[in-house]
Order: sequence, then structure tokens, then C-alpha cells
Amino acid sequence: MAQYRIVSGSVAVISIQNPPVNALSAAVREGLLLSVRAAASDPLVRSVVISGHNGPFCGGADIKEFGNVSHLESGPHLVEIFESVEALAKPVVAAIEGFALGGGLELALACHYRFGHSEARVGLPEVSLGLLPGAGGSQRLPRLLGVRAALDMIVTGRHVAAGEALKLGLLDRLTDGNTVDAAVRFAQSAEGKPLDDRRLGNRPCPPLENIDAFFEEALIHARGRARGAAAPLACVQAVRGAATLPFLKGMELEKRLMETLMTSGQAQASRYCFFTERGAARWTTPTGARWDTCRARPISTAAVIGLGTMGRGITVALARAGLSVVAVETQEHQLDEAQRAVSRMLKGGGGVSYSADLQAAAGADLVVEAVFEDMAVKEEIFKQLSSVCKPGALLATNTSSLDIDRLASCTLRPEQVLGLHFFAPAHVMRLLEVVSGPRTSPQTVAAAMQLGRRMGKVSVAVGNCPGFVGNRMLKPYLEQAYFLLEEGASPELVDAALEEFGFPMGVFKMSDLSGLDIGWRVRKEEGLTGPGVTADQPMRTRRGRRYSPLGDLMCEEGRYGQKTGRGWYLYDRPGARVARSDPWLRSFLEEYRERHGLLARRIDQQEVLERCLYALINEGFRVLEDGVAASPQNIDAIYVFGYGWPKHRGGPMFYAAQVGLARVLEGLEKYHKAHPDSPHLQPCSLLRRLVASGSPPIHKWSEVVKGHRSQL
Repeated sequence: MAQYRIVSGSVAVISIQNPPVNALSAAVREGLLLSVRAAASDPLVRSVVISGHNGPFCGGADIKEFGNVSHLESGPHLVEIFESVEALAKPVVAAIEGFALGGGLELALACHYRFGHSEARVGLPEVSLGLLPGAGGSQRLPRLLGVRAALDMIVTGRHVAAGEALKLGLLDRLTDGNTVDAAVRFAQSAEGKPLDDRRLGNRPCPPLENIDAFFEEALIHARGRARGAAAPLACVQAVRGAATLPFLKGMELEKRLMETLMTSGQAQASRYCFFTERGAARWTTPTGARWDTCRARPISTAAVIGLGTMGRGITVALARAGLSVVAVETQEHQLDEAQRAVSRMLKGGGGVSYSADLQAAAGADLVVEAVFEDMAVKEEIFKQLSSVCKPGALLATNTSSLDIDRLASCTLRPEQVLGLHFFAPAHVMRLLEVVSGPRTSPQTVAAAMQLGRRMGKVSVAVGNCPGFVGNRMLKPYLEQAYFLLEEGASPELVDAALEEFGFPMGVFKMSDLSGLDIGWRVRKEEGLTGPGVTADQPMRTRRGRRYSPLGDLMCEEGRYGQKTGRGWYLYDRPGARVARSDPWLRSFLEEYRERHGLLARRIDQQEVLERCLYALINEGFRVLEDGVAASPQNIDAIYVFGYGWPKHRGGPMFYAAQVGLARVLEGLEKYHKAHPDSPHLQPCSLLRRLVASGSPPIHKWSEVVKGHRSQL
């Protein structure tokens, strides 16, 4: 797993061989240490080059070993290997191609010199796995770059391009040619030169003025960004150790912090998300068609119909993926405005042409309809597309909740109709729900999933039902938030509880951002409010169940959120982002409660979390029971990458397992007893069966779900 060879008479080249990313598995670690010792003892060897085999230098530790203590303890530890590399009396050069990430960059930092290809990337992304650089990275990097630059890299986990790495001093040289050959020549030139100053463990950390104040501020900043995650705070502590302690003492601190994080529930959740993201692409249909056997239709050209905010973002996402795109908008002023906006986002044309005529979509391999949520309008467009588009063209809708099969029925090619539910902004957000109707062919699903990968999306195949997976689960979450306002909570209390849990925004701030009128339009479409509701119907009851009209009343007041400068919060002007408490809203809620005979009571943050999150999780179990999602892991991928669920909590279904299914069931039973007119609080039968089965681990839930008809 580590190839050893002598070149140019005096240079030992050690190549890490563990495709595809040359991860530092137990076998690689063993081979690497043996090779380093061989180079140290060979009198003919005067310098060493360490490289990756066939491309990447090293992607870091093998994450598959993290959950297996026996694997982690087998073979030498990375710290031991890196100490041996740094201690070599012969110059060691890291030849970095592709990427050096995590343990890979820590290995490079243990080398005396770092030679990089001009297109390489480096980084310490352990924080995204709920960890810190645990093999000396938190101690060596600050000694090389200084505290500020090192802390930024470690706490954010960002990847650094080769050019920036050279400016920072992280790389010593760059080449556009063969990196190993260039590194060999460089190693020969360094033979016999002193190495004491090249050993980062020997260097003091560059001094920093007002060091205590700097780290206090860094902790405050990290705590604000972390939203409950422990790893960023531990990273700050580790870097502080590098700045204030001798190297060996700093290494001891790093080890203690790493051991605490490694066994934490947050690290388990982050690792789970890592594998969940990759597992989402492995889909299967009820007919037995699979991601690895189904041949996808090739897609090289696309058309986007409707150039509002979503249509523009979808156009950009498709163009960046290398497709030739025609963007269609029938309203001339909207077309001109969209062309300017898309050009700005693409920094030029980007292979996009524009038209006001639907006929321009005739030659596209894929058409994405992105007009506003109105079934009648969408049906008319699909009727036209059915006759306009070439045979074999896929017809997709970006609807967030409407019936895919109903749209497919408007065409002569229902097997080629599907949903592509992008999330705003579509060119930024990573989630893509690929929605198949009952007649969508496996080849169509395969093409959409493959396209999602080209766009850099986390694509999840889901079945057809109102709201699909994400928005279907969001509905009871929002519903409970409204009910909590009716019962005495404030938007500030609800949002604070959810943000402290780890969401980037609470439900009411998010509603203001996206626009209250969007949900209002959906509720009108569903017949829950608007002209179809007669005046004699109770305002707080719909279809025999509790309903909150608060959102409707807000919209009737023209309070649409940030776009109008007034929503659940007050803003300095329309379009402003800073939310302030609004005395008007406090009076509005008091008058509403008085009008409906509701007595405000004290509500704490724990009730907010349990009511909102347990209702959402309960609907997740119903989604599994109905076969709309293939697995709890797919649900969690949707919520982490599309709805801001904190990664260090793993996703709603993982969180339920971590909290304990019996506890979730008990909480739902308690709240449903108190609110029997809220059926979303009635525990799902699948949840009851799982608890009765002993609450099996999440990867075994499918055995209890078995027998339900899949909607995928």
C-alpha cells in the first residue's frame, strides 16, 4: 500500500497506493512507516519524496475506520509516522498533486518541504466530521502560517487552492508539470542542507499581540457560527495550545481534545452525514431497476421555462454543469431582467440563449418548467411541451408540492415526466429532490440523478405525494410553530430555541426570508384559505382538525416578510435583512388570542423543540411507512442539505434514534393527549412498531418497514 523505489541514484520515492483518494488506512500506515524507516537506514538514500499514486496526494484518514476501534488501533498511529518523517536526517519533500486533505495535509506538514501542482488543493476539513486535525495539524500549521491564517483554515475546514497556499507559505514551490519529477529535482538540491528550521515541531509559533483577547474573541465568533457544534470550539482551543504551549504539550492537548470529540454523539452524527450523502445516489425502484444497472439517457441540452428567481438559478446550475441552455420567458420585461441577472451570476454568457417562444425548447434533451405554483398554468405548459419537444426529451417540473402524475397525464409521454425540486437559490443549494411519478421510467430517474451529480447536487430519489419528502415533513413543523404562537409563545422564543438547537434560522425568520405569500398561495391552492372558504366556517378549524390562520391574516395585512419590510419581524426597509422585534405583532397576537378565547401560557424552549421537531420526525416515519422515501438516511440527507438541519445532529431520523425512539413516542403521546385536534402529533404506527421491536439501530429500520409498497 506504499510503493518504495530509488530514483536518480539518491532519492527514495514513497508512493501512497490506496485508490481512489489514497486514504491512510491501517495497511497504508504500516507500509508508509516501513518505507520511511527503509529510507532512513539506506546509506545510498540522501533525500526522500512522498507522493500519491495516480493523482491525489492523500485524502486523509480512512473514515470507514473511525467507527471501528479495532481498525483504528491496528497499525501504527499517524502521530508516530509523522514524527518519524519529521525526524529524518534527510530532506523529505511532499509532492502534492490533486489534493492533500486532513491527514494528507498533516503528512505534508511533517515533511521538510512541500512541492505542489498549480491545480492542487489543500485543507484540514476535519471540523466537518465533528473532529479536529488530530495528528499534529493543529500544532504544526500555526507554526508555519501564524495563528490567524491557521485558525481560519482549521475552524472553517475550507479547501485552499495552490496559488493561495503558496502565498500563505503553506507550499514552498508550484509546478505546472510533473510534480514528482520536479520534487525529485528539488529534493536533490536540498541534500546536505540543515533541516532544524524545516522541522515545524522545532519552531515556535509566530508571536501574536493581545493573545488572550484574540482567542476570547475567536471563541465567541466560533460559538456563534457553530450553533451548538463542539468541534469548532475545540479547534480554537487546540490552536491556542499551539500558540501558548511547547510543541509536545500542545500535542498532548490536541490528543485529549480529539479523544473527547471522537467518542461524542456529534462526531457520530457528522460521520453518518458523510456516508448518507454518498448513499443517496444509490437508488432502487420497485421494479428492481438500480442506480448501477440502469442506463441513463444522455443530456447535453436543456430548456428552462419561466425565469423568475428559481428559473434563473436553475439556468445557472445547468449552464455551470456544461449544458447548452435555452431560457424561455414569455414576458418581455422579465426576460430582459433575467438575462442580465443570469449573465451576472455566470460572469458572462455561459452557453445560455434566450427566447420568448416556447418553441425554442423543441430541440432540448431536458425541459425544466419553473413557473409559479399554479396547477392550471403548469398543466397548460405540459400540454404544449408534449407536442413541441422532440421524442425522448425529458419533461421536468420544479414544483415543490404539486402532483407529478397529474402533470404527466397532460402529455403523451408520462414515462418521461418527473419532478426536479431545486431549493433556493437553485445554483447554490446542494439538495435536489428527484421526484418520480407512478409512470416515470427508471431511465428517466437515472438521467436525472446523473445530471444532479454533474451539477454537484446531493440528489435524492423520492416518490410522488403532496410536498414529496422535505415539504411534507415541513408542514407539521410549521403548523406546531403557529400553534405555539397561539398558545403564548413569541416568534423570538420559537426562533431562539431552534437556532440554539443548530438551525441557521428559526422558522419565523426563515418565513420572512422566503416570503409569507408563498405559503399563502399554497394554502389557497389546497383550499385551506381564500375564496373557497365560506364565512360560516370556523376560522381555526379546517377539515375537522385544528388550523391556524395566523399566516393568512399576516398576508392580508400585506406583511410578506423581508420583501415588504414587515413580517413576523420588522425591517428597516423592504429587502433589508436585519430582523427586529415588532411591537405591532405583540399587540396583534394579544388581540387574536382574546378574540378566540385563548389564554396565553408560559412556554419554554424545551416544549418548542419537542413540539416542532417531534411532529416533523413523526411525519418522517409516515413518509417511510408510505414508501415515499427509500430509507431514513435519504430523509436525513434531504433535511441536512436542503433544510438547514444541523449536520452535527445527523438529520431528523438519526436524531430520533439518538434521543431514543421510546422518548420520542412518549413525547408525541403526551402532546397529542393535550392537543387531540392536531393529528400530526398522533404517533405513527411505524414508530410504535419500532419501539415494540426494541428500538433497533437506524440501519435496521428497513426490516420493520418491509412489506410497505414503495412509491419510488
